[in-house]
Amino acid sequence: MMLGRSLSWGRHYVAVEPTHFRVDYEINPFMDVADQPDPRRALDQWHHLVATLRGLGATVDVLPQRPDAPDMVYAMNLGLAVAGPGGDRRVVLSHMRHPQRRMETPTAAAWFAERGWATTYVGRDGVGAHLEAGDAFAFGDALVVGHGPRTDELALKHLAVELGVRVRGLRITHPGMYHLDLAFCPLDDRRALVCPAALDDPSAAALLALVPEPLVLTEEEALTTFCANSVVVGSTVVMPACPDRVRGRLEAWGFDVVVVDVSELHKGGGSVRCLTNPVDVVLGRDLPIVPGGEVLLPRG
Repeated sequence: MMLGRSLSWGRHYVAVEPTHFRVDYEINPFMDVADQPDPRRALDQWHHLVATLRGLGATVDVLPQRPDAPDMVYAMNLGLAVAGPGGDRRVVLSHMRHPQRRMETPTAAAWFAERGWATTYVGRDGVGAHLEAGDAFAFGDALVVGHGPRTDELALKHLAVELGVRVRGLRITHPGMYHLDLAFCPLDDRRALVCPAALDDPSAAALLALVPEPLVLTEEEALTTFCANSVVVGSTVVMPACPDRVRGRLEAWGFDVVVVDVSELHKGGGSVRCLTNPVDVVLGRDLPIVPGGEVLLPRG
């Protein structure tokens, strides 16, 4: 079976080297302060992931980790980066739900600003709407955004107006898939990994209708392997694990599968996608421009 049109984004990432990664608190079901990651092994796994991405032709920029921000290694949640059709670049910085992570934002803001990115917010310092960028993906005709555990529904309107795009909102209800990136991974313009169990029924139906050829994951596959928390570089899917059934479907579609062990990083509740933030999404190419923005929510 032929591949669809490859994603035009996912070839340039920002990542945070886990020099201070540890579990200091418990803000998701995977975190256990009594089960600490091995620092050396976590660092080695992260470097192997970055080397793998670079070996596939992707660019990976590295942002230093703050000593007081152990979760900063999950760079996907620093902000939503989008370039304009004229080359201007902006990042909508995350407003973390949990205060333990909010010190990451000013460091990320300074890093992006030094490199020519305009920085904006939907809320900050505990005031205003919460937004965590691990809930947002460009796919099809819209920015697909999960809301519920981490991102507020109100943030969807802010994003639509700020970026001038269509936002399709999906309500996340599963405590173990608290970000959309644990349940949804675009593969090309027609296909995606999808775990409907993460969403309420109307949102699950809406997402399955949005993806012409979904590879539907079971709840067990998504939670035990983190396989939806993967990235795609061209026709290669870089995954933390790949169940045989999933591999068979991906390879039948023409994708190559590369498995990279990041199991030490799983102890903080994130995997390959959480560790990498794509910064090459372009308005008018990957996200259709909708003057004034638009928010669409499932009915039901």
